[in-house]
Amino acid sequence: MDNSQEVREFLTSRRAKISPERAGMPAGPRRRVPGLRRSEVAALADLSVEYYAKLERGNLAGASPAVLEALARALQLDDAERAHLLHLAQAADGTDALARPRRRTGGRPWTPHRSLQWMLDAVTAGPAFVRNGRMDLLAANQLARAFYAEVHDNPDNRGNLARFNFLDPASRRFYPDWDQAADIAVAILRTEAGRNPHDKDLHDLVGELSTRSDEFRTRWGAHNVRHHGTGTKRFHHAAVGDLTLAYEGLEMAAEPGLTLTVYTAEPGSASDQGLHLLATWAATREAEADPRQSGQPAAPHRK
Repeated sequence: MDNSQEVREFLTSRRAKISPERAGMPAGPRRRVPGLRRSEVAALADLSVEYYAKLERGNLAGASPAVLEALARALQLDDAERAHLLHLAQAADGTDALARPRRRTGGRPWTPHRSLQWMLDAVTAGPAFVRNGRMDLLAANQLARAFYAEVHDNPDNRGNLARFNFLDPASRRFYPDWDQAADIAVAILRTEAGRNPHDKDLHDLVGELSTRSDEFRTRWGAHNVRHHGTGTKRFHHAAVGDLTLAYEGLEMAAEPGLTLTVYTAEPGSASDQGLHLLATWAATREAEADPRQSGQPAAPHRK
């Protein structure tokens, strides 16, 4: 992805969101732009208009930490937006924004090491899974495989939550708050684009979704980013019905760029009962797919 274009569109979109009143400045007459003018951002950041204009044209290379912090204050960026600005600046400098090795984006498919799969399988009270910044589902426990059955059952999704969200009609039923889920998905992809702008697979995914989904294309143009660490979501699972689940997302220190997410329900709640029902459904589903898991004799192997 073109870093200069990303920088230009991100800074322009953030400037448009800050009104003069919100910035503590007089609005004045005959404003022809939404939000602040370039000169007003420059004044708030204590930068020359010429230098800020250079930054907003997409040239963040060489910008000092002090300049980036001044920009973040002037544009009233939240923590996720500040981190995104830092990632864009480091990408412009040709350095890693996270100061750690990037994951490979090509070559052999990633597979979980045995101890990671053991850990996932040890989580029995809720869905637990590992995804990357492109929202590919990479590893899961039995409950997560059952939870995301509709994602995996449609081969067009290719195990990707963003494709499921925007291209699979089943997502409208699975996510009762579909707009919120769509916003979150795009924000995760946008954050990953700032962190790893040279990921060809991500570039291809964004191009595919932009071409095939107006809903995605509109959201992508908004340049919104967010941290997706904890919260509550509503789901409607085809087999067990409505679920309200809390989630915790943990960055994996041993696998940079990957996130471990665990969904849980309030103990004793209807959603907790729903997860117990899902566990039963999952065991039955996997046993039917592989008779060896149920103790039944497998069908004879034929050459």
